[in-house]
Amino acid sequence: MIFVTLAALSTALADDDVMPAPARTAPDAVIESAVKAVRELGEEVVLGRFHVAIEKMNPMWKKRAARRAGGMEALEEQLRQIGPRLVREGVSVISSKPEGKPTVFEVWPGRKTRTENGETVEEMIYTKWLIFVPTLTTYRVMLEGERSARVIESTGFQVAVSEKDPLDWTFIDGSSVTVNELRSLFLTLPQDLELPPIKRREAR
Repeated sequence: MIFVTLAALSTALADDDVMPAPARTAPDAVIESAVKAVRELGEEVVLGRFHVAIEKMNPMWKKRAARRAGGMEALEEQLRQIGPRLVREGVSVISSKPEGKPTVFEVWPGRKTRTENGETVEEMIYTKWLIFVPTLTTYRVMLEGERSARVIESTGFQVAVSEKDPLDWTFIDGSSVTVNELRSLFLTLPQDLELPPIKRREAR
């Protein structure tokens, strides 16, 4: 996948092209759209509809995960087993929702043409939004030998990715990705990129 990404980047950029500095903010409507999409994804997970998470996984990330799993069929079977495994282990998801301030990045170089003084002008642009949306997931765990269940709160994040037009969000779960992996997919992300924290604690 990194070779495909490099090829796409080199195709978008000629030797004399200069990319503008990527924006670190987006219109409120874009951020609200990403947060809404993450909220809807969480609601599906709470209802046990894990197939939605499979369908909405970022395609580039899904292909990479499939190679690691031994093929797309093997990956999708692993993902389908998440729900049944949680049931066997006595885990139920109570809620999963966005919580915290999203972090915005422009990614994926491209070109746009416009007319200026009667002439066609081509300029370099970023064609995708990549937004870290922090999340809070609460789940109940019934441990063998204990009379009452434990309630665990887990802070994490979703990496929401979409073309700028139209907005159609796909996701990379923050618990399964590293900085290097993200930067290999989206080469214009900053070198000092920091991921939102992932923490877990027992609710009181």
